[in-house]
Amino acid sequence: MHETTRLAGLLQERTSDRIAEHRRDLEPLGPDAAPLLDEAASFLTGGKRFRAQFAVLGYRAITPLELDGDTVSPELDLLLDAACSLELFHAAALIHDDIIDRSDTRRGRPSAHRHFAALGVLGPGGTIAAAILLGDLLQSWADEMMQGALDAIPDRAAAMAARAHFNRMRSEVAVGQYLDVLEEQQPQFADDAEQLERSTRVLVYKSAKYSVEAPLLIGAAIAGASDEQEEALADFGLPIGVAFQLRDDVLGVFGDETLTGKPSGDDLTEGKRTVLVTLARGALPSGPRRIFDDMHGTPDLDREQIVMMQRTIRDSGALARVEEMIAQNVALAGRTIKSAPIQADAADELGKLATRTSLRHA
Repeated sequence: MHETTRLAGLLQERTSDRIAEHRRDLEPLGPDAAPLLDEAASFLTGGKRFRAQFAVLGYRAITPLELDGDTVSPELDLLLDAACSLELFHAAALIHDDIIDRSDTRRGRPSAHRHFAALGVLGPGGTIAAAILLGDLLQSWADEMMQGALDAIPDRAAAMAARAHFNRMRSEVAVGQYLDVLEEQQPQFADDAEQLERSTRVLVYKSAKYSVEAPLLIGAAIAGASDEQEEALADFGLPIGVAFQLRDDVLGVFGDETLTGKPSGDDLTEGKRTVLVTLARGALPSGPRRIFDDMHGTPDLDREQIVMMQRTIRDSGALARVEEMIAQNVALAGRTIKSAPIQADAADELGKLATRTSLRHA
C-alpha cells in the first residue's frame, strides 16, 4: 500500500509539473487561454490511475524497480513519463467520450463541455468546441510525454516496441469509439447472437485492451520484455480489461451516483448497447422486449422508468450472468499470471490490482 500511495503521489506531481511547464510556455497567448489550461489541470487531478499502475507493474514484471526512497532513479523517471502519458491520453478519451454521449457529469463534477458552458463566455457550439480542443491538447501532450520517455531508453529496440504498442492502442480506441457510435445509430438491435458479438467487439477495442493490456505491454516493452513475456502479460491483461469494462457496464446501469460520479441508469438513457443490455434483451419475451426497446435510449426517462428497466435487467438474469463473466475473467487472468515467466512480486501485485479494478466503484 505504501508503494501504491507513493506512486500516486509521484504521478500527480509529475502531471502537475508538466502542465505547469506547458502553462509557462503558452503565456505569450495571453490570459484568454487560462480557462482551457485550468480545466486541463483540474481534470487531471485525482483519479485511480489504473492505467499508470498497470504500466509500472508491466515494467516491474520484467525487471525490479525501486519505488521507495526519496530519490527517483533514471529508470523510474522515464517510466513516470510513460505512465503519465497514458493518464493524459485517458483524460482526453473521457472528455471526447462525454461529448459523444452528451454526458453532464464526470467523476462527480461537470463534464468538460458542461464546465465551459458554466463559464458563460462561449455559446453552445463554442463549449463543445472548447472541450474537443482540450481533448486534442491532452492527446498532444500525451504523445510528447511518451516520446520523451522513449527517447531516454538506451535500448532502441525496446523503445520501438513500446511506441508500437502505444500507437496501436490509440488507433484501436478511436476505431472502437466509432464502432460504439455506429451501434447507437442503428435503428434497431441486431439478432441476439450478432448483437452480442458486436457489443463484445466494442467492449474489447473501445475500453478493455487500452485499460489494461496496452499499459502492461508498454511498461513491459520499456523494460525489454521478450515475446514470451509480452504474450503472457497480454493473456492476463485482456480478460482483466474485459472484467473492468463489464464492471463499468454494471455501474452504468446500477451504479450509485455518489460513488461513480454519474447518474444511476446513465447507460440506459444514452442507449448504450452493452453486453449487459444485450443479454437482458435476449432473455425477454417479445412483448416486454418491445417495451424495453422503446424506453432504451430515451434521454428524459424519469426515475420510476429507470428503476423499472433496472428491475427488468436484474430479473432477466443478465446481471447475474455478467457478474459470473467478471468472476470467470478474473479467475482466468489469475491462473495465467501464476505461470507467467515474470517477476514473482509483480505477479502478486498484478493479481491484487486486477481484483481491485474488477470490484471498483468508479
